[in-house]
Amino acid sequence: MKRSERGPWPYLFLTPAIVLFTLFLAVPIGYTVYLAMRRTKVSGLGLGRGARREVFVGFDNFAAALADAELWNGWLRVLGYGVLVLVVMLGLALLFALLLDSARVRLARFSRIAIFLPYAVPGVAATLLWGFLYLPSLSPIRDVLDVDFLGATTVTYSMANVAVWGGVGFNMLVLYTTLRAIPRDLYEAARLDGASEFQIAVRVKIPILTPAIVLTTVFSIIATIQVFTEPTTLRPLTNTISSTWSPLMKVYRDAFVTGDLYSAAATSIVIAAISLVLSFGFLRVVRSHAFREG
Repeated sequence: MKRSERGPWPYLFLTPAIVLFTLFLAVPIGYTVYLAMRRTKVSGLGLGRGARREVFVGFDNFAAALADAELWNGWLRVLGYGVLVLVVMLGLALLFALLLDSARVRLARFSRIAIFLPYAVPGVAATLLWGFLYLPSLSPIRDVLDVDFLGATTVTYSMANVAVWGGVGFNMLVLYTTLRAIPRDLYEAARLDGASEFQIAVRVKIPILTPAIVLTTVFSIIATIQVFTEPTTLRPLTNTISSTWSPLMKVYRDAFVTGDLYSAAATSIVIAAISLVLSFGFLRVVRSHAFREG
C-alpha cells in the first residue's frame, strides 16, 4: 500500500499514545527544566506587590546542586546501600530461579508464589511491617538477637533487607521465565555427556541467562538510585535517618519542606542524568559479553 493510500488511520491510532506521552512525560520534563533555570528574586523586604518575582538564572541552580555536599553525601549512602541490595537480591533471585528450574524440585508452584508474594505488598506497607519488627518494644526478633536494627551503623542494612525482601520475587520470576523458555534438549544432551545438575546450572543455564541478568541488574540500579520509600517510612521510627539520606529525599525536602522548587527541579535533573550515565555505562560495559555485540 502506498503512503498516499494509507490516509490518516496510522496517525489516528498513534494519537492516544502521543497525547499520553506529551501530557505525562514531555510536559513535566519540560516544566522541570523551565523551573530549574529560574529563581525567585526578592526586592527590599519582600513585602508588597511585585516584591517577589521569578527571574531567569541559567545554569546557576545546576551549579549549586552539583556543589551541594548534602547531595553527594546522599549519593555515597545510596552507593553503599545499592551495592548491598544488588548483590544479595540478584544473587538470591538467580539461586531461587535455578533451584525452581531443577529437575528434582518439589512444590515448585507453591515455592514460586511464596517467593513472589512479597513483591505484591506495597512498599510503604512492607516498610512499616519491617519497621515495627525492628522496634525494640515490639519486635520478637530482639528476643533472639540483641541488635539495634535502627542504629546508626545498622539502619542501612535494615533498609536493604526491606528492599531485598520485596525485590527478590520479581527478579526471580524474570530469570525463571527465561529458563523455562530454554529447550529441554540442551539439558538432556548435557546429562548424556555426564554433566551434573550443578555443572548444567553453571555451564549451560547461567550463560544463557546472562542477558536476563543484565536486564534485571539495570532495572535494579535504577530502582536503587530512586530509593525513597524505605528511608522516608522508617524515618519517624528513628533519629538515625536524616531528611536528606538519599538524593530523592533531598529533592522532596527542598520542594515541599523548604519550598524551593527551583533547587529541587535542578537536583532532580542532576539525579536523572546520573541515573542515565550509570545505567547506560553498565550496559556499555557488559554489552559485548551479554549480547554478543562489538
